[in-house]
Amino acid sequence: MSVYVFGHRNPDSDSIVGAIAISYLKNQLEDEEYIPARQGDISAETEFILNKFGGKLPELKTSVAGEKVYLVDSTDKPHFQDDIDEATILGIIDHHKLGDIMTSTPLECWIRPIGCSNTVVKEVYDAMGVAIPKDIAGMMMLAILSDTVIFKSPTCTKVDTKAVKELAKIAEIEDYKALAMEMFIVKSATEGASARSLNTRDYKAFNMGDAKVGINQLEMIDISALDERKVEIYADMVAMKEEEGLHTMLVLLTDIMKEGSQLLCVSDDASKIEAAFDKKLENNQVWLDGVLSRKKQVVPFVQPQFS
Repeated sequence: MSVYVFGHRNPDSDSIVGAIAISYLKNQLEDEEYIPARQGDISAETEFILNKFGGKLPELKTSVAGEKVYLVDSTDKPHFQDDIDEATILGIIDHHKLGDIMTSTPLECWIRPIGCSNTVVKEVYDAMGVAIPKDIAGMMMLAILSDTVIFKSPTCTKVDTKAVKELAKIAEIEDYKALAMEMFIVKSATEGASARSLNTRDYKAFNMGDAKVGINQLEMIDISALDERKVEIYADMVAMKEEEGLHTMLVLLTDIMKEGSQLLCVSDDASKIEAAFDKKLENNQVWLDGVLSRKKQVVPFVQPQFS
């Protein structure tokens, strides 16, 4: 029986590349076939990575009842298929807080407080003594540079920078930062994108106490490109909040050059968000200087407000 490897809903580059890299690794070590999968459409950034290194688009998998699965880049139940409880989870590789995924059998688990799941994957390759192919090394390198915002994110560690340098050598990429900037230019493109596509580009829902909070992040080289569209984006946030049954919907417009984020907020109680960041919202938004990471600088501050 095959094992499907996949990351969270609205897959980002870390989850897609992680699925590819883990599947290759496991196929070198085990008799069962591991198949990289995804839960939705890939982003322009991920398409850039796959095209650059000849990666194959993982299989779409929206139902996993009765299947064997291996998870990457999340342990939060809302981030997976609605029937995830009916699957047998064989393993998890992640770099986030421990979520609410439960298993009925023992599993392999690698969770590290570092900048990217693919850095953890790199460590597993090293621990198992498996050589990383050139194409997969290149994809992993860019996934780490994406998640760590080219080493600017506060989540980035020396382990991540070391992994990038080693992977770049395997992939024969000399100027990996220049290639990463090409990737972020692609990631920053918004022309022709609907407000809904922008609001779901890197959207995750979180159960916080009795409330459901949705947080989307748009990482861009220059967020001023969206100045004319904030009203449209906010109106769609209001619609998403209703459709998703959210208490709060947040959108982070993250400027990687200015190293900060403009936070847009729709909430049943905006005072919770003001308390989380100790800042007043003006016109339902506020600038958060130095905030680049949803995982480390947003969720840990917002969640306690709902406890």
